[in-house]
Amino acid sequence: MRIFKRALLGGTAALLAAIFASPPMLSSRGLISGATAQPQVPAAGALPAPTTATGPLRIGVLDDMSGLYADITGPGGVIAVRMAVEDFGGRVLDRHIEVVSGDHQNRADVGSGIARRWFDVEGVHMITGLGNSSVALSVQQLARERGRINIVSGAATTELTGRQCSPTGVHWTYDTYALARGTGTALLQEGGQRWFFLTADYAFGHALERDTAAVVLAGGGTVVGRARHPLNTADFSSFLLTAQGARADVIALANAGGDTINAVKQAAEFGLTRSGNRRLAALLMMVTDVRAIGLQTAQGLVFTESFYWDMDDATRAFSQRFFERHGAMPTMLQAGMYGATLHYLRAVQAAGTADDAAAVMARMREMPINDFMTRDGRLREDGRVIRDVHLMQVKTPEESTGPWDLMRVVRTIPGDQAFRPLAESECPLVVSRR
Repeated sequence: MRIFKRALLGGTAALLAAIFASPPMLSSRGLISGATAQPQVPAAGALPAPTTATGPLRIGVLDDMSGLYADITGPGGVIAVRMAVEDFGGRVLDRHIEVVSGDHQNRADVGSGIARRWFDVEGVHMITGLGNSSVALSVQQLARERGRINIVSGAATTELTGRQCSPTGVHWTYDTYALARGTGTALLQEGGQRWFFLTADYAFGHALERDTAAVVLAGGGTVVGRARHPLNTADFSSFLLTAQGARADVIALANAGGDTINAVKQAAEFGLTRSGNRRLAALLMMVTDVRAIGLQTAQGLVFTESFYWDMDDATRAFSQRFFERHGAMPTMLQAGMYGATLHYLRAVQAAGTADDAAAVMARMREMPINDFMTRDGRLREDGRVIRDVHLMQVKTPEESTGPWDLMRVVRTIPGDQAFRPLAESECPLVVSRR
């Protein structure tokens, strides 16, 4: 926090100059064709000779650009991807890199339609973002059929690396298993034995409830009830009253974005946690959600994240750059989109082609993942990226020293403990090799 405050006073110019090269300018579709900076690729021995393909390499950002998830993914995700392209140098294998974006409107049919046009007509090589589990599952299947790569940062369902895994699909940032392990275990240890789930009624919510309930039951707790609400619900009163009547120790919110914000605010209005013997668990929450709710209402909430802007010098340096463009600190989903794009471009360079998805995926699995967010991460054969995650707690108003000083790291959970073991995977690509 101290370093970031000095940055706001103009003290980080030298630090940032040392970390990042000056980026080329962007056009509305990607990098201006006159950009000449060359990509920086980690040494990995002799690289294959590049293919003779011409035309730009296109990356598509398909996300919620205007709905309840727009703040945690959306336009900020497009900025993060463009930052990664700039930092790579704007070109790969003598091809310009272009970034296109689309709004899936949290509808699988809309998302699939955009992805189909991108793959079949516009020559998009890789799609990232995909901050809705139903959309992500649909697009992943389409990408598999077209022999293209999709890298999911926003969606959380473990089905992406389970029964619906794909040889060209990557689940980058987090998943419902990691959220459940982190938050569920922590609240059980604090005495939360009786759980009630308030769940978004689609693939993501169902997966998060299922995985968290499994942790609760394995830890000796019980599930005393559940209520499922439509996506983008404005009034949670009836659901919260049902939860109150269940006499639960923990009311677990298996939702995200605007739904989580509304549920937390209305739970406070109902006084559901004032007695001190009932906890509210936001199973998926991010820095922008906490800011929208306010510390007075959100204080004390615990949840699991894979990134927070104020963890170290590297996270603060990236976050300042992002803040200057977007006016908000990056969420873990947006930070993940930066890392996913950079790793993909490095793999394309190493593979010597952008058009052979299998060759690029092989390089993505071979190369360790290292950036400001991830230390020595790896991509497994089921598509799951293994990285550390962190149990976070929202600060009190008295503890906060600035508008974005909102959370603290309670503990770090190593990646091999946070995610489902490969031996338990239902991914056909893994099961067939056992």
